[in-house]
Amino acid sequence: QVQLVESGGGSVQAGGSLRLSCAASRSIFNINVMGWYRQAPGEQRELAASITSGGNTYYKDSMKGRFTISRDNPKNTVYLQMNNLKPEDSAVYYCYAQDRHGANVYTYWGQGTQVTVSS
Repeated sequence: QVQLVESGGGSVQAGGSLRLSCAASRSIFNINVMGWYRQAPGEQRELAASITSGGNTYYKDSMKGRFTISRDNPKNTVYLQMNNLKPEDSAVYYCYAQDRHGANVYTYWGQGTQVTVSS
């Protein structure tokens, strides 16, 4: 089991920045993937960004060049730096961790943090 605690959400104007943090209750070194999903009202939850244990990163196309995900293993924390925020980025952002063992995938979720971007 791993608990994920998120922080860093808030309200900003378009063009502003936020940095989301996700602190895990134990070492994240061997967790295959960590990142954030986001969910806007009335929409499905979508993968925003992720980083693997090997350092490979993924970003949703609309976020490329604006968002940066990073990992600080000694602090058991991943960060999502969000720059040049747009109203379309408004959503609840859920930190997640996926631990894969063979065909089994174990997914853990943070409590979610609200990001609101005004025009």
